[in-house]
Amino acid sequence: MRRYLDQRLKLPLLRAADVIAQHGSISKASKALGVSQPALTKSLRELEDILQTRLFERHSRGVRITAAGERVLRSSRKVLAELSRLEDTLDELSSPEGWAVAVGALPVAASGVLPGVLARLKDQHPGIRLRLQEGRTEDLLPLLDAGELDVIVGRLYAPPVPDGFAREPLWSEPISLLARAGHPILGQQPVTAGAIAGCELVLPTITQRVGQDIEHFLARLDLAPVWPLRSNSYGFIREMLHSTDMLSAMPRLMMVGDLLRGTLRVVPLAIAAPDRPAGLILARDRPLTPPAQAFATVLRDYIADLARRGLVPPPPGSGGAGV
Repeated sequence: MRRYLDQRLKLPLLRAADVIAQHGSISKASKALGVSQPALTKSLRELEDILQTRLFERHSRGVRITAAGERVLRSSRKVLAELSRLEDTLDELSSPEGWAVAVGALPVAASGVLPGVLARLKDQHPGIRLRLQEGRTEDLLPLLDAGELDVIVGRLYAPPVPDGFAREPLWSEPISLLARAGHPILGQQPVTAGAIAGCELVLPTITQRVGQDIEHFLARLDLAPVWPLRSNSYGFIREMLHSTDMLSAMPRLMMVGDLLRGTLRVVPLAIAAPDRPAGLILARDRPLTPPAQAFATVLRDYIADLARRGLVPPPPGSGGAGV
């Protein structure tokens, strides 16, 4: 049965369905799009009539996407992403200095390595514009698959099943104990669990996975901190570390700028923390655009410099092949 989508399908209908799926509600989607609920409902019905497929099931609290709707939106998002790419291409043609790269970043990478990478990118390629999307791996992978992202940067969590993405390990971001330069604990050799237990801790609340890694790290040190101070504010933790004798356990590159400046130090421990490989996630079936290649090159060079300074160990099995 021919639907003649090339003649009948309108792009605003695809965008409307995408926003409805994101919000799970006609009312919330209508507010996001700035249209009335009746108008949005009419657009959805028109799209379903054209496709001859039910995309959403209505229920008391909103809408739920159907299995058919999942497949349709997966394809439509690729169409919308290609249009976005076309916009970028036209910008490049009209202004060679207007190239763009879309980067997805996990929270630790976003606050840690990316500021240094972006400073170098701006210096070496001032015409490249960057679109940054921060989120969890499971939220960013669909965007990479749809072409809305060029690359993802951050912790390389092993997928539960093969997912078709290439993973390039570049560094390891172990959980480390950080202290201000000149902290009394840094003068002890070796630093004992008892000495650490005598210090107050300020711990980040980033994501559930990172939080679990921090708890496992503290358990390996036989530490069970009672009511540690916790915060999701990078700036607050940084200020507490600099102005007090508190310690913090976190992926060390969250504070890479202060480690490079020497105002914070990694507390040397007898027990090594488990490796936490990090790097790039790439789409196997889509080559990197020139600006994305430039970004990846700058990232690799920046990490190599950090490794030369002893701030990051290489990831396990980092012979250059993706895993």
